[in-house]
Amino acid sequence: MIRVGIVDDHSIVRSGLRQFLSEEVDLRITGEARNGREALELARGGEVDVLLLDISMPDQGGVDALAAIKARFPQLPVLILSGFPETQYATALLRQGASGYLNKDCDPNDIATAIRTVALGRRYITSAVAEMLADGLSGDDRPPHELLSERELQVFLRLAQGQTVGQMAESMFLSVKTISTYRTRVLEKLKLQTNSDLTYYALKNGLIQ
Repeated sequence: MIRVGIVDDHSIVRSGLRQFLSEEVDLRITGEARNGREALELARGGEVDVLLLDISMPDQGGVDALAAIKARFPQLPVLILSGFPETQYATALLRQGASGYLNKDCDPNDIATAIRTVALGRRYITSAVAEMLADGLSGDDRPPHELLSERELQVFLRLAQGQTVGQMAESMFLSVKTISTYRTRVLEKLKLQTNSDLTYYALKNGLIQ
């Protein structure tokens, strides 16, 4: 039996996933969470074998949650199920420890297959993501945000959503100076000047809604 935790801020999505997955004889829903902080508590409880995680959530989002979970529970498979297209996030999150990435428009049976795959310690990669990964290996150009480190991506997305350096320092348990350094690196790597530029870039590339 594979124990699954569902993390999504929309109750109707959690309900739909719970109903569908409960019909699979080898899968059992053992926990639900509405945001990144609750996801970390779910992982800490030790009652899940696979975590099904959304990216776009209030409070602590999926990108931050993935980083926190993999830092504390590196062996726990985290399968991303997002409304964002694979082209926006998939390769970056796979590099940061996600075991797989699925768009919410996928066939529900693909979700069950992906859960079984990552539960075995393997990665679940769609053909589209495999092609993107291959392009990266062959040296093809990638969007600038895919070159950001895990922490830089976290800072970038928080800045793009309007958080101040002080707010990030408090919530990420880092100094204001450290956050400012990350901000400078992000602006340099993306060749941008201001926080407004970051927000525009994120919206244009479908990284925030």
